[in-house]
Amino acid sequence: MVTSSARSVFMGPRLRRLRRDLGLTQADMAADLEISAPYVALLERNQRPVTADMLLRLARTYKIDLADLAGDGGADHTARMQSVLKEPMFADIDIPALEVSDLAVSYPGMTEAFLRLYTAYREEQLALAERRAPDLVGGGSHPGQENFDANDPVAEVRRFLAARRNNFANLDDAAERLVHEPAGPAGFIERLRERHKLQVRYLPPNVMLGSVRRLDLHRRQLLLEDSLDTAGLNFQLAKQLAYLELEGEIGAAVEDGKFTSKSAELLARRALAAYAAAALIMPYSVFAKAVETRRYDLEALARQFGTSFEQTAHRVTTLQRPGLEKVPFFLIRVDPAGNISKLLDGAGFPFAKHGGACPLWSVHDIFKTPRQIVTQWLELPDGQRFFSIARTVTAGGGAFGAIRVERAIAIGCAAEHASQLIYTRDGQGPNADEPTPIGVACRVCHRPRCAARSAPPIGREILPDDFRTSSVPFGFSAD
Repeated sequence: MVTSSARSVFMGPRLRRLRRDLGLTQADMAADLEISAPYVALLERNQRPVTADMLLRLARTYKIDLADLAGDGGADHTARMQSVLKEPMFADIDIPALEVSDLAVSYPGMTEAFLRLYTAYREEQLALAERRAPDLVGGGSHPGQENFDANDPVAEVRRFLAARRNNFANLDDAAERLVHEPAGPAGFIERLRERHKLQVRYLPPNVMLGSVRRLDLHRRQLLLEDSLDTAGLNFQLAKQLAYLELEGEIGAAVEDGKFTSKSAELLARRALAAYAAAALIMPYSVFAKAVETRRYDLEALARQFGTSFEQTAHRVTTLQRPGLEKVPFFLIRVDPAGNISKLLDGAGFPFAKHGGACPLWSVHDIFKTPRQIVTQWLELPDGQRFFSIARTVTAGGGAFGAIRVERAIAIGCAAEHASQLIYTRDGQGPNADEPTPIGVACRVCHRPRCAARSAPPIGREILPDDFRTSSVPFGFSAD
């Protein structure tokens, strides 16, 4: 039987396909055949031939026809490879059919890797086409931008901020010219009165009709909701002052963004006004010195500058002025449903562009421990490590019955900078040697044994559960 088909002596790809079709792991098949799991692995990698005795044992154990079992000798992989190589992107490469067959038979692992990459590429291309579809129907794109940018102003502004590492030195300089030291509400109110002839008034929510700040130029009044806490009041005063006195710097930064939609431009303007307000409350040089003195203790810094935890965390992500850089941080803000409402990346963290984040990250779990800081070491599949600081924050409220929104924020930095933070012990921190293995998102994370997985990764084939149910949500074809 073996001599009639010399090519089937080494039949690793076919054996692996059989095992997958039966929903078995290598250990399962080894137990069935009364051989070792490493020997099954060697057979599948064509590092050992399949003997006549092994063919018979396979046929009897799994009740399959011997001719079918000894069949294609890599023909399946060969056919798939030949189909893929017909794509236009490979048109200028001369690849003889014999080379494709030799690759599929002799190097099944490399063939499988190539096919997985191609599958992932195709799925991403389809997803991109779906994202582009609304704009294509609308009649075209904008030069120099992806078509979907015009339909996603939030993503466009995030790219604008990330490209500049969330630092705008012109705004920091202008803010320090106005306020050399932290001014506080009284200082901002006095400047509004003297420089702009504006009276600040505090009114109840029912009179403000949904606004927390409103500039009434006709009556020369700045109206503020009287339920704002000190940090919120200070921020709204500083933001109005930024719109009045830093309009030129804000406008120049917006123009530099060359945004493709009015919505993106308005969102960028709002983000830059908030940046300028933070620069007025926490001047760059003063704040940069304070973060080093207090080793990035966010709660202590918030008390020193009269800011909220979130305002302080946001400000530390902006300290990347050329020549005066501090620890680079990323920041993410999520609600209990996992929706991301703020995303700033100055630390090179590979946030998912679409879909949810990893549920093993503490930022999704800290709603159980409100107002408590939770630290965590994170390790990505490629080995990169980050240190994360997470805590819940509250927006709204201030009066009985007022709407209150609970969110969670996390800021983090690359592991090599963690020793500068007060939250680590001698640069190690709690559980430094036991980082939580997380992924960017389930669809692009290839950790096979993750019990928290919500979807299989792109390009991986899952095992059927006709014969075996895995202890994790999905079993995959390669052990």
